[in-house]
Amino acid sequence: MSFAKQLIAPQRPPPPAPRPWTLSRFAGLSLMAIWILVAIGVILFLTAEWDPEKVAKYAPKYFSGLGVTLTLVSISIVLGAIASVPVALGRMSNNPLLSMPAFFYVYFFRGTPLIAQLFLIYYGLGEFRHALDSIGLWGFFREPWNCAILAFTLNTAAYQAEILRGALQSVPRGQHEGAKALGLSRFHTYWKVIIPQALIVALRPYGNEIILMIKGSAIVAIITVFDLFGETRRAYSRTFDFQAYIWAAIFYLIIVEGLRNLWNAMEKQKGHADKSGVGRKGHIKNPHANQGQTQPQNNADQAADQ
Repeated sequence: MSFAKQLIAPQRPPPPAPRPWTLSRFAGLSLMAIWILVAIGVILFLTAEWDPEKVAKYAPKYFSGLGVTLTLVSISIVLGAIASVPVALGRMSNNPLLSMPAFFYVYFFRGTPLIAQLFLIYYGLGEFRHALDSIGLWGFFREPWNCAILAFTLNTAAYQAEILRGALQSVPRGQHEGAKALGLSRFHTYWKVIIPQALIVALRPYGNEIILMIKGSAIVAIITVFDLFGETRRAYSRTFDFQAYIWAAIFYLIIVEGLRNLWNAMEKQKGHADKSGVGRKGHIKNPHANQGQTQPQNNADQAADQ
């Protein structure tokens, strides 16, 4: 066995190579500069047009509309998540009696605009007032808030069902086989093994769906639900001040940016957990995986001792 007589001193890493000025880099920096100039212009405009009286009068209404928006989206997302589970399982089923209705449900609500679905529920079901009144449902459908909740729930349930289905199908088949070999029931296999891994895959799509729902919630102002955008329209109709819409855009931007940073933090935490071996409790490892790796090392150690 040979040994090095002189150790090589550690060297500094080479300096990073300069980035060339490509067309895409130049275009990206130009767009960034334009956005910075636009932001500076908006700040200067809001500063010059600042009116304390208007702020004192309409700021509470903006915050009230913001609460309506967040409440509407939160309830719809939760109810849609619950409704998406049977739809996703139906899409994954081999039984046509379950898969076909789930397919047409997802096909309709993903293929039509949300505003059309809202109008069909709010205005369309109003044509059947007497029939709904006879079964005691007219009291529910005559309220714009209830119709908005129903339309948003049905819409997001279709999207969340596809997100959940794709996440469940992304889990390797070996996880199912490993759980079966351990004697786990089908319920415990999904609850302890499959679903934790699927939710990690679905984390980013779920965040995108929430952001889309927040921005899409602005259409409820059409059916007299005064959310953030509804209060913005009412403020503009009384003041004819364009900065009313600028402030609404700022509110939406703050919400979306907060959600984006929250999701990035969750993904980073998940990445650190994976590197440290924590957070993968649902992952079934092969107990014989390390034996093939340690056997050559043991043979080498025995040969060195001899």
